[in-house]
Amino acid sequence: MLPSCVRSVGKKAINNKNAAALVSKFNQGFATEASFETKPYRLHKLEQGPSTNVSVNRDDALKIFHQLQTIRRLETSAGNLYKEKIVKGFCHLYSGQEAVAVGIKAALRPYDTVITAYRDHGWCYLFGVSVEGVLTELTGRRTGCARGKGGSMHMYTDGFYGGNGIVGAQVPLGVGLAFAAKYKGTDGVSVALYGDGASNQGQVFEVYNIAKLWNIPCIFVAENNGYGMGTSAERSSASTEYYTRGDYIPGIWVDGMDVLAVREAFRFAIEYCKSGKGPLVIEAATYRYSGHSMSDPGTSYRTRDEIQEVRQTRDPITSFKEKIISTNLVTPEELKKMESEIRSVVDEATKKAKTEPEIGLDELSADVYVNNAEGDIRNISPFSPLKHKKIGPAVNAK
Repeated sequence: MLPSCVRSVGKKAINNKNAAALVSKFNQGFATEASFETKPYRLHKLEQGPSTNVSVNRDDALKIFHQLQTIRRLETSAGNLYKEKIVKGFCHLYSGQEAVAVGIKAALRPYDTVITAYRDHGWCYLFGVSVEGVLTELTGRRTGCARGKGGSMHMYTDGFYGGNGIVGAQVPLGVGLAFAAKYKGTDGVSVALYGDGASNQGQVFEVYNIAKLWNIPCIFVAENNGYGMGTSAERSSASTEYYTRGDYIPGIWVDGMDVLAVREAFRFAIEYCKSGKGPLVIEAATYRYSGHSMSDPGTSYRTRDEIQEVRQTRDPITSFKEKIISTNLVTPEELKKMESEIRSVVDEATKKAKTEPEIGLDELSADVYVNNAEGDIRNISPFSPLKHKKIGPAVNAK
């Protein structure tokens, strides 16, 4: 039976909180649209915030579920590749936080930009890089989105300016991207994401100031997953209300485990910023299931019971799945088939991540410049310069 907000009789919906307008049409037994109530947003220096009544149509529901599930499966594979010692160096997983990225991306226009920290594999996928392009980049293969030369901290594509390895350093860059949009006279916005652990960085507060001073259209996003490395937010921050930390900049708290709440918050934020009112600070309350990185077991500063409770009560994929099935937008069989297809795509990409060759040594000095005006590339010795080559994007960059 459908919940009261979208209950229907035959092909006519009962009017309850505008549900009639949302579930008045059916296609082969499916509701074409459904509405839900989100947790209340918390506001700072705002008289009005996003609507707590959110809706999603069938096509978007399927797309959102596909993105959420793909990122989860992709990250599981990345973690396994690290455990097999095929991913070298660092590896920071996004499992548990998928609703933040998917919700934000659903609200962005094609010319808006995003920059984040190193928990960025899912973001790279959302901006158009294939699953294979992400996983082969992690394993240093030639078909990676940066031809295997960057790894997780150097994944870029159109509109996505990568995952920065220096804690908090991406935030000033995000303000720079927003300033560029303002300078060009577009209504584009920039989204600069950082964690609760980076929220106390001095450079964050410096660019709060310049962004508000010039009303730069930057949306600052504090992804509060509860822990900065192994330190809880309560132990690291005198104020854990990160949406108020902009002081003179308005802020919004949103449930970062609810993909539709995130999407609605960012639709509001984009309209706010593009109107010339300047920046916003948004705190997305979320949770990471893994440790800070793959080298962190994640259980020395929190209990396994805590992690399990979040998985059972707040998981962003499970909760969204229940919503769209219970409102007759999709069937369990459809989602099961989709999950199987996603598994096959990720499994095939994982095989490629293990078997594709690496680039040759001659490519180490390739693509240093878009337009090389310098001639040779300096080497460790001034008497043995390297030749610059232009190769271009990898096969799976887009």
